[in-house]
This record gives sequence, structure tokens and C-alpha cells, in this order.
Amino acid sequence: MMKARMSGGPLSDEERLNWLILSRSENVGPVTFKSLIKRFQTASAALRALPDLTRKGGLNRAPRIWSREAAERAMANAERIGARFLCSTEPDYPLLLREADTAPPLICIKGDETLLARSGVAIVGARNASALARKFSRQLAREIGGEGHVIVSGLARGIDTAAHDAALDTGTIAVVAGGLDVVYPPENAGLHAAIGERGLVVSEQVPGTEPKADLFPRRNRIISGLSRALIVVEAALRSGSLITARFAAEQGRDVFADPGSPLDPRCEGTNRLIRDGATLLMSSRDVLETMGSGGPRQISVFEPDPPPPSLRQPDAADMRHLLELLSPNPIDIDDLARESGFDAATISALLLELSLAGRITRHADGSVSLA
Repeated sequence: MMKARMSGGPLSDEERLNWLILSRSENVGPVTFKSLIKRFQTASAALRALPDLTRKGGLNRAPRIWSREAAERAMANAERIGARFLCSTEPDYPLLLREADTAPPLICIKGDETLLARSGVAIVGARNASALARKFSRQLAREIGGEGHVIVSGLARGIDTAAHDAALDTGTIAVVAGGLDVVYPPENAGLHAAIGERGLVVSEQVPGTEPKADLFPRRNRIISGLSRALIVVEAALRSGSLITARFAAEQGRDVFADPGSPLDPRCEGTNRLIRDGATLLMSSRDVLETMGSGGPRQISVFEPDPPPPSLRQPDAADMRHLLELLSPNPIDIDDLARESGFDAATISALLLELSLAGRITRHADGSVSLA
């Protein structure tokens, strides 16, 4: 894992460009990206190693590496709209998000960057929210924001819109599924622009990206990752808000849910959350007593540790042995290491090669399975 050290600084423009290229290359998800940086120290070195790593993992063709031209265009488009890319080892990258296993290697940000150093509380909920739920969300956002906490949400219709609007004066962060220059939903164009000027808009996508359905769950892990606590106000059983709540629980965040009528489908999800262990929310005081002060805090810099030494380089026989132990059912990496007899460095190297070749799936709980 990455280690916190009070040193380091911004990356060079060239290395930041290589981070963007690497992060958007084939089979390089957040966990694999971290493993590559840990092993090779820089994105440029990792990019040079990709063809050999994917070959060892069993990919019988050259890996698809994002083009330098596309990365340069994305950087230029971000600058054109007044945004910039921030890498996870840089000082300004939000500490809580950085600690998440699936934190994006880069985020694109526009607006008041100082909000990233403040304590965040996420408020999410139904897009077709009731009038009472919207009123309660605005009240929560004003009261929690008034105590120094930044309100984080996803700029969707309903609860998200109400929370952002009420927190414009105290500080709000909107995490969007598409590019920062793509407004969704269209009716939030004015709010989107206001947050970009008075708050902060965040995305892990490059400018110009349309917000497709599969990008919204990815967006939700950033909402919870930026926050110390998550509040869910009205959510159906099949709701993106419940996905955010699951991410929050996995990330060790406090989850609060507003109870509602069992006869209202918009409350089924929140009532289920409470039944399953979320804290019942009656007022902002329930959250504030848990949160404490929301003032600025010291940010540490995460830099990659040198990779752990291995007694030897893994070979084809090691790869065959590991593949025999893997199955479509997820297994914890520690259990896999015990069963294989491999040291930590060997198991890490083999899993990295398999991941880059697209032969394994890494799960949110840290387990792995055959793809």
C-alpha cells in the first residue's frame, strides 16, 4: 500500500501526462495503477514495461495504450475550461479519497480547490424526491455547511440539486459522471456553472466525456470517498444512492439515513439501510455530533514505497501454479498467498501481470477471481 510522508510536491507536466496515459490504458484500473507506480515508481517507466508485463500475463498481442495525442488534447481541453488534472500523489489531492483502495489516479477539478482540504459530508437521494425531502435536504445542507463542513453530492435531480443549492454560500463539491464541460442533467446548467465558480466540480473523466450509465456507479465511489459521512434522503431499493451507501460502508464512513413511510417506494431503500445498520437521521445534530469541527486539516503527501524485495523473479511455472489456484470465485489475496506459498512480492508481480492481461478481476473488497 502507499505510505504517507510529509514530503514531495507536484508532478512535472510530462509525468502528469504519462499518469493520464497510463490510467486510461487497457486493463489499468485504480488498483493495478497503484501496483504499477509502486513497482516502477513513475508512470513513464510503467508505460515502457507494459508490453512485457502483458505478454507474461498471457496477452498474445500488444496492449492498447492510450495515445499521447489524446492525452495532450485532454490536458489542453481542461486548461481551456479553467480546470486541471490532479494526481493522487500530489499534495492537493484529497487525503480521504486517496486512502480508498479504488481512488482514481487522477481527478479533473474546476473551482475552489481549497474545499478539498475541508471536512466533507455527502448528501444524496432520490431524483424524483418529494417536496418534504428536498426541504429537509436543504435544511441539512445549510446547517451542516454552517458548521464548516463541505457538502458533497452528484449534481443529479432532486436531493442532490437541493443540497448543492443550499450549500453554495458555505461550500459544495459536485462530483459528475461525465466530463466537467458536459452538463447533466441539462436543467442544472445554471447550478453547474455556479458550483464551478463558487464551489468545486470534480470528475475522473476527461473533458468531453458523455455521462454514460456505467460511469455513475464509478462517480458514486468518489462522492463517498471525499466525505467523512454520507446522508441518504429518500432512496428506492434499486437506487444509485444505495450504491453510494455501500461504497461509504466499505470505505469506513458513517452512513445516516432518513426514515420514511413504508408505503412510499422512495423510502424503501433508506428504511432498509436503517434496518441493516445505518444510523437513523432525525436532524443535522445527529451528524454534527459525530463529525466535530469541519475546519481545515493538515494534508500529508502519499509517495510510493520502494517495492518489497523478492527472493527471485517469478517464472512461467509460478504463473501456472497460481492459475491452478484461481477460480471464478473470489479469493482473498492473503489466502491465495498462503495456499501458493509465494512471498508478497511474487504474488503481487504475478497478479499485476494477470490483471494487465485481463485474465483476473479485482473486486472492491480486495479479493481476486478469474475473469
